[in-house]
Amino acid sequence: MGAQWKAKGKDLAANAKGRVFGKLAKDIMIAARSGADPASNARLRLVVEQARKVSMPKETLDRAIKKGAGLTGEAVHFEHVIYEGFAPHRVPLMVECLTDNLNRAASEIRVLFRKGQLGTSGSVAWDFDHVGMIEAEPAAPGTDAELAAIEAGAQDFEPGEEDGTTMFLTDPADLDLVSRALPTHGFSVLSAKLGYKAKNPVDPASLSAKDLEEVEAFLAAIDANDDVQNIFAGLGG
Repeated sequence: MGAQWKAKGKDLAANAKGRVFGKLAKDIMIAARSGADPASNARLRLVVEQARKVSMPKETLDRAIKKGAGLTGEAVHFEHVIYEGFAPHRVPLMVECLTDNLNRAASEIRVLFRKGQLGTSGSVAWDFDHVGMIEAEPAAPGTDAELAAIEAGAQDFEPGEEDGTTMFLTDPADLDLVSRALPTHGFSVLSAKLGYKAKNPVDPASLSAKDLEEVEAFLAAIDANDDVQNIFAGLGG
């Protein structure tokens, strides 16, 4: 969780999938501004692959690409903004938003942070590294993640907590290069994006079970907001 926070447990399947599709559609529209052809648009190719991995309907995917590329005549105005602060118990937090209304997003984030502490720009970012994050799973049991990381050009890797996946960390400029190389070294890429990794994550063992529940509830409430794309929490795995 030091890299990217993900909701634990099983949410209502339809609602959870709807949120995932909504977030991916925004990513696709933003990426498609640089061209509708994934073959010549690396950023779009990565997010399209991710959308296919989670079985986004083809018509939804195609509509998002065309809308983002300006092929439908509809205007797409999403602004990227990052909010910094702390969850309960001083867990550092970076919240990445894509919104069509900055005033609404700012107002809602302020309300959501009432149980934590909303910081100013730069107040928390210094404690995070900006990195490429590639979530991948081995194509066969026993595949060596360390060897794959070295040969594919990743800077580091983190084994998944329970699901058998591995998070490969890269220099931001190498995200596409490494994501293309990993399949040749035994790993199937599930997602690839730029994000933030905490330099000094809080050790969950230092928190009580009740404190951890409060942190999880706080993060889940933020994740449910329609403008929030990603949450990067400084909480160790």
